[in-house]
Amino acid sequence: MKLIIGGYAQGKLQYVLRKDPVEAEKIWDGQLPENGNVAEGKIILHHFHNWVKKRLAEGGCPEKEILEFIQIHPDCIIISDEIGNGIVPVDVFEREYRERTGRILIELAEKAEEVERVICGIGQRIK
Repeated sequence: MKLIIGGYAQGKLQYVLRKDPVEAEKIWDGQLPENGNVAEGKIILHHFHNWVKKRLAEGGCPEKEILEFIQIHPDCIIISDEIGNGIVPVDVFEREYRERTGRILIELAEKAEEVERVICGIGQRIK
């Protein structure tokens, strides 16, 4: 599994596709594919942070769900915005979402083969 992080609109998906071309149907935007919906080979989970927010709003457990997913799909690429910088949200749900997303990304980074941060479309390997 690879983890790609970076700020909003920094060219993370384009960076990944330049390095590792994947067919459009293997790019999942803000969602995880159902087990039966994934063909063989590498897949990209784009806007992972949006999926976390959605699962929290639905009462799900994104921590458990993503770990189960990467067990089944160990060569996936997860792309997430960095959302922990800046002003701390006033809204309780937004604070929880930000905190839990950060903690999930820490765990994913520990498990990842590679972690890269993309700024201005340029990747910097940090693991």
